[in-house]
Amino acid sequence: MIAPNPTPYSDLGPDRVLAAIESVGLPTDGRLLALNSYENRVYQVGIEDAPPVIAKFYRPGRWSDEAILEEHAFTLTLAEHEIPAVPPAVIDGRTLHAHAGYRFSVTPRRGGRTPELEDPNVLEWLGRLIGRIHAIGALSPFAHRPTLDITSFGEVPRAFLLEHEWIPPDLLPAYRSVVDQALDGVRACYARAGPPSLIRLHGDCHRGNLLWTDAGPHFVDFDDARMGPAIQDLWMLLSGDRREMSQQLADVLAGYEDFHDLDYRELHLIEAMRTLRIVHYAAWLARRWEDPAFPAAFTWFGTQRYWQDHILQLREQIAAMEEGPLWASAH
Repeated sequence: MIAPNPTPYSDLGPDRVLAAIESVGLPTDGRLLALNSYENRVYQVGIEDAPPVIAKFYRPGRWSDEAILEEHAFTLTLAEHEIPAVPPAVIDGRTLHAHAGYRFSVTPRRGGRTPELEDPNVLEWLGRLIGRIHAIGALSPFAHRPTLDITSFGEVPRAFLLEHEWIPPDLLPAYRSVVDQALDGVRACYARAGPPSLIRLHGDCHRGNLLWTDAGPHFVDFDDARMGPAIQDLWMLLSGDRREMSQQLADVLAGYEDFHDLDYRELHLIEAMRTLRIVHYAAWLARRWEDPAFPAAFTWFGTQRYWQDHILQLREQIAAMEEGPLWASAH
């Protein structure tokens, strides 16, 4: 196998971005604004006599063309059902384009603000939105996109961090012990839940991927869409202590179950999913560290303090997984 280029965007300068957009027939006016994105490169591009567009340049080697097109097809289907997700524009019958070795898509610009997740009405509205997405997502599976599971989000990231010696030597015994215990806890949660039903998910439902307008919320990024249990798209809306999260979960489900039924056994997976995200996130940063955008944005990563806090987080997750499902604490 050929190792992926660690700096794949080194020659993606402003001129090349503008040339790519003009290659699909959109006359640019020279205005270009880099938006907050690390895995891909995303720009707001000014268009002559028309509103700006959002151009996403996909990280080379991350997704196959087929996987990207599956994401596009999913969001287009959601839009056809009047679900507020923002699909890429279809230009000359295509949503995925190529220029100078880069694959990219063009999306209409949609504004909005960060949703107020402390508001029960907002949580219920978001629950309705995700329930509608899942009702469509459950109709058929992805064929080319991966599944969120213990192997891909836990075991493989753990192995990468150890094999590439990211853990400081004096913390290595503690890390090995705690990550293995945490993954055992994840497996125990899965055993209690039983085999989950897998559906097409948004995959990364944190507040940064949600925008709120007077018309309500919409998602702006399905780049991490994959197969997985429905609870993956719900737990990231919850924060605080168990009492607070139990109430938030009730608010979310009040809207969600208007459109899609949740298998309540998946509540055993909430803290398991949180644990897998912690392990996966550390390895994601490590894998991308040679991309200059990452050290500039995540200056704290890899420090002694970071790994100490990481180990503490995992210890806290071990305890949280042993407490039992979140829903039980509300009744």
